Amino acid sequence: MSRLERLITIDQMIRTKTYPSVADFCRRFEVSERAIYDDLAYLRDRIGAPLVYSRRHGGYFYRDSTWVMPVLHVSEGELLAFLISTELSRRYLGTSFAAPLRSFIQRIGRYLTDQMSVHPEALLDHLTFQPGALAHVDPDLVQVINECIREYHPIEITYFTASRQEVTQRLIEPYHLFLARGDLQVIAFDHRRGEIRQFALYRIRHWQVRRQNRFVRDPNFDVNTYLRNGFLGQGSMYSVEIVIAFDRFQAPYIRERQWHPTQQIEEQADSGLVLRFQSGALDEVKRWVLGYGSHALVLAPPELVQMVAAELQQASANYAQTATMLQGRMLHCTEEGEM
Repeated sequence: MSRLERLITIDQMIRTKTYPSVADFCRRFEVSERAIYDDLAYLRDRIGAPLVYSRRHGGYFYRDSTWVMPVLHVSEGELLAFLISTELSRRYLGTSFAAPLRSFIQRIGRYLTDQMSVHPEALLDHLTFQPGALAHVDPDLVQVINECIREYHPIEITYFTASRQEVTQRLIEPYHLFLARGDLQVIAFDHRRGEIRQFALYRIRHWQVRRQNRFVRDPNFDVNTYLRNGFLGQGSMYSVEIVIAFDRFQAPYIRERQWHPTQQIEEQADSGLVLRFQSGALDEVKRWVLGYGSHALVLAPPELVQMVAAELQQASANYAQTATMLQGRMLHCTEEGEM
């Protein structure tokens, strides 16, 4: 969430006259106390908000309830970046999120200066978003999980595991939501496994919040480390060195992108390259590297080498069986044609 969004939402929360506290803002925006204090100082000192802290209520209010936030001077680039982020959210999260996003854009319109040289909607006229194959996510579930993260409520879920083709009942303690390749995932402590896991929201069939209970978040868990140890859409609690060689045909495409924050590229004499990075998401790396076929060769770790080799051996056997079957059909058709 951008600072513009935070300032507008902070203003709205204060106007509810519920005396929101710094802790309330931190839970709402998932940012540090320092960031919230900076925002409050900006409202009070730069914008002139009559912001007062109530010791009695433990939160903030406006001394003058008739005060309104003045226009915000936002550059075209800043507004474009904001609109792109909201449009991407709508595309990835589904049309059910379109109404609240439109409502929010209309709200910020009241705060924008009339000196903008271009209408907000016109900024998106020449942009097309192609999100690809998307799975439907119930917007109510997103709101429920977000609430459980803020309020530390456990949630019971009925979850479909695609790899095992089974439906299980889980009790999870949700820590963090993140969007990976178009799919919303929740990082949570899973009581069934006794460890941190992540769950795709579109695979949650049913849910029930235990609002009478509150969990204590593991103080040793850091979401940034978890995601840094991961790869693409899969996080990890640990990391090992991944080493993959790409031949000269595939190397140009690998050079073009930042695949991992820890990556290092070693150029080879034959115009190929060796890609190194730290990750524990071996299943995700396996799926990724298989997409490059014979142009990629996993060198480390040994476990990943074995995983990829086993997958390729099975694929080779499947194709050999299919080829034999097709040859048999062709021979049968030829014999029938000669009769």
